[in-house]
Amino acid sequence: MNNHKVSRFLAILASCFGALVLVACDGGTLAEKAMPDPPASPGSSVEPPAQTSIMRPDIERPRPSAEPLEPLIMTVPFADAGYRLGDDALAVLSDVMASEQIARGGPIVLRGHTDSVGDDRLNLDTSRKRAEVVERWLVGKGVAKDRISIVALGEMRPVAPNAHLDGTPDEEGRARNRRVEIVIPAEIPVVPATERVSQS
Repeated sequence: MNNHKVSRFLAILASCFGALVLVACDGGTLAEKAMPDPPASPGSSVEPPAQTSIMRPDIERPRPSAEPLEPLIMTVPFADAGYRLGDDALAVLSDVMASEQIARGGPIVLRGHTDSVGDDRLNLDTSRKRAEVVERWLVGKGVAKDRISIVALGEMRPVAPNAHLDGTPDEEGRARNRRVEIVIPAEIPVVPATERVSQS
């Protein structure tokens, strides 16, 4: 082997040795770098990375919205012809405040009703005042007033007869008609923007 070939061989050998030294200084061999990270043990607190957008790695994918709720309809009874909230009415209102529907922050409709006793115009006014009593109670418990709307219906929407067929008063039916209905409409599910684009 002549001197030229020996020099070339030594140069190649030195180049390979230098590359191995650089890999070792950089934290491990090529084989170690190619190996994937070991899986986390069952008791480990390491969490997988959040899913990100393919187009923009810094933007997380939209997470699904909470499940839509059914409408809530509750009836607040008024035992007499006035506006006082009795024990039965307060029990219903406590159930409303404990509901998931009211916690979601959606709109609330209060529909006031009366029995058929008295003047139509007076009954309409009474039904509104009953709804306002319920509104004040809800606002006093922390419900935002701008969530609430009031509809006064007077005696126009009875749920029970106000009189028997012989014309005598049906006191039980009249008591059922003196009420305020609390209605929280069904929620419309929120569709993430990415799904709206794919559906169009």
